[in-house]
Amino acid sequence: MKPGAGKKVLVAMSGGVDSSVAAALLKRDGYEVVGCFMRLGSDDTFEAETLGYDNLSKQKIAEDCKKQRRARVHKQGCCSVNDAADARLVAAMLDVPFYVMNFKKDFGRIIDYFVDEYNAGRTPNPCVRCNDWLKFGKLHDYAKRIDCDFVASGHYARVVPGSNGAELRRGVDLGKDQSYVLFGTPRDRLKHLLLPIGEMEKSAVRQVADDFGLPVFDKPDSQEICFVPDQDYAKLVEHRTEGGFTPGRIKDQDGKQIGEHPGHQHFTLGQRRGIGVALGYPIYVVDKDPATNTVTVGTKADLLADGCVADQTNFLVEPATDWAGCAAKVRYNSDPVSARYRVDQAGDLHVAFDEPVEAVTPGQAVVCYAGDRVLGGGWVRSVRKAGE
Repeated sequence: MKPGAGKKVLVAMSGGVDSSVAAALLKRDGYEVVGCFMRLGSDDTFEAETLGYDNLSKQKIAEDCKKQRRARVHKQGCCSVNDAADARLVAAMLDVPFYVMNFKKDFGRIIDYFVDEYNAGRTPNPCVRCNDWLKFGKLHDYAKRIDCDFVASGHYARVVPGSNGAELRRGVDLGKDQSYVLFGTPRDRLKHLLLPIGEMEKSAVRQVADDFGLPVFDKPDSQEICFVPDQDYAKLVEHRTEGGFTPGRIKDQDGKQIGEHPGHQHFTLGQRRGIGVALGYPIYVVDKDPATNTVTVGTKADLLADGCVADQTNFLVEPATDWAGCAAKVRYNSDPVSARYRVDQAGDLHVAFDEPVEAVTPGQAVVCYAGDRVLGGGWVRSVRKAGE
């Protein structure tokens, strides 16, 4: 008997190669697969959408796949019309039901969060919030409505059984590992989460997609924030900020004004290019103060931090209240570093790095690991600069 026999799973299909292969593997393993695509549409509804392939033969679907392989538009994204069409076509190929979820109202919350964080001088991570609030928030609610046993996605991470229940672990392909963005998954939902490609390397995923004949086998990975396709996030923030941005001062570490800026929202910690000031040596944005609308620049050494404090925490284990060893990851594309952590009575996470870490940024997540297991994490509220 196949491992998924008698089990129903809702698969988040973004139209990319990873989620498409996840759906194909689950169908192969005997699960009753239901595909869904999250659309930033009108009202928040959940309804079946005509696939456009219902009355077509397998041969016709295969012909359409070949056409799409030849004429693929290599647009990087995760929520576009092209992505929806790709997800719909893959669902038709796999012969699984396909649903579209309209999340305009809920997604507006993520955009508002993005804007508010920049205006508050922090650097947001909307993709993690999307996972927490939508993909593994409302998605689980919808799964219950249609009697699914599991929710699945194409993330590079693993859920494995442990002595005290399901554990979230890093993906086998450490270069693509996405466990960091899943730290906010509620602990009681891990046992209902399937991550079929977590044991695979990216190259193997593309090969499996090709073997299944999926037209997305060579589709580029999504890189940009889906609601900022032109990467000009400052333009979006300014457009949605009442009164726009206010020019302010650029100062050095001694507090001396050395330039002006068009709005602190244009800058992120660690930024080197586009500062608009030349001092004859490399300078970086090392601090922002939205209250005074100032941006402070300094050397690379001024970016180093010994630790941080995070709130809005989520732990997948019983957290340590006394200092305990861990590895800490402070941004998606960085490696975990040796550290210690503890959680205080208020629920805040304190992290102390064994060696100073560069550009630890308020508004980003800090995630703690024991080996390849995710312990938990939170959102950086404050940073302790090296030597303080």
